[in-house]
Amino acid sequence: MTHAVVVDNLSKMYRLGQSAHHRMLRETIVSLFTRPFSKPKDVDEEGILWALRDVSFTVDEGEVVGVIGRNGAGKSTLLKVISRITYPTKGRVRVRGRFASLLEVGTGFHQELTGRENVFLNGSILGMSAREVRGKLDEIAAFSGIERFLDTPIKRYSSGMRLRLGFAVAAHLDPDVLIVDEVLAVGDVAFQRKCLAAMDDLRSQGRTVIFVSHNMDAIENLCPRCIWIEGGKMKRDGPSEEVVSEYVGSFEEQALHSANLRDFADRRGNGHGKIVGFEILDRDGRPTTFVRAGESAVVRLYYEVFQKLTEPHFGVRIMTRLGTLVTESSTWSTGLELPELHPGEGVIDFEIDRLNLMGADYRLGFWLQSMRGPIHYDVLENCGVLTVLAGDVFGTGRGMTSHWGVTYFDGRWKMVAPSEAASPEALGTGT
Repeated sequence: MTHAVVVDNLSKMYRLGQSAHHRMLRETIVSLFTRPFSKPKDVDEEGILWALRDVSFTVDEGEVVGVIGRNGAGKSTLLKVISRITYPTKGRVRVRGRFASLLEVGTGFHQELTGRENVFLNGSILGMSAREVRGKLDEIAAFSGIERFLDTPIKRYSSGMRLRLGFAVAAHLDPDVLIVDEVLAVGDVAFQRKCLAAMDDLRSQGRTVIFVSHNMDAIENLCPRCIWIEGGKMKRDGPSEEVVSEYVGSFEEQALHSANLRDFADRRGNGHGKIVGFEILDRDGRPTTFVRAGESAVVRLYYEVFQKLTEPHFGVRIMTRLGTLVTESSTWSTGLELPELHPGEGVIDFEIDRLNLMGADYRLGFWLQSMRGPIHYDVLENCGVLTVLAGDVFGTGRGMTSHWGVTYFDGRWKMVAPSEAASPEALGTGT
């Protein structure tokens, strides 16, 4: 079997405060439009951060490989080196054939050019002729769903529009290797499904895909093989089901029903404000380790502000054990307008009137952001557990468990007399 990607003893070092004159042009351009969300934590006394250390693996032609790991583990750095956005410090990378990458929303676009012009620009970068790109243009526009805005400058696109066009270009300009970093983090559910279907089509065509995601369901369904990066090193490489199971299990010790989050490592943001703790309260306002299905509950967040925060909003995300989003709620979506937050500590509650979840353990994530930008102050994933016990929600003595899904409806069944219902003729089903 021919190797499409070879990563041999790869290491990448960053020296804090180092000038950009040794970086590749693409890396310098990207750095102008992106800013770090958090300060590196694994920095030695000389100010050296090893983002990757001695990583080696191969990917065969036609193989779809998932890459997982916590925030800051080195996943994105790995993809940037493979994509030749940045040089490795040690080791080598070889990619066979034409590759396309979607690493950050819009980083492959020229802001002053239109969507149409950027499609042709990306095609030329991939080595395609104008005729080849023109033949794919309608398909790319239809997939992205932005046909009406194809002749609008990219700088006027929303982040979601840029992502849709960026993925459409990357997936449809005939790459031999497609490299995708967390494409499911932006965009609506319908577009996420289209992305997964497109990557599955590439796999069926014998193309190679390297896919980074925090959605473990997507990794298991799309990628037979998975690589787990931890602290810049390759911790596991094997069948996705086995690697994902071990990775998810690694959260058990740190994911609690209540916790002091000041030293929680898996977070990103500029640090101007932080969520420093949380707890689950029952319907009587007492701390609890579980909630029964159908009962009320409160998720209480403790926060600390270090600089004035403008247009802040808080959010809670509930996910399955494998990282599939169940639901999320924020102060913005529920209409709570918060004033400016000034340095100091505070508490905010998310009150759940009726918990319509089946009995199971769910993962919690929290965020503190600003509507301007948006600006991320503090974003935490997999930092808590919400344990829901099966409850007799319909008063039948029959508890609702995860065997019937994730959530349930507050509904009822009733028989209807035929005389009260529409006739088959009225529904257009009669003969």
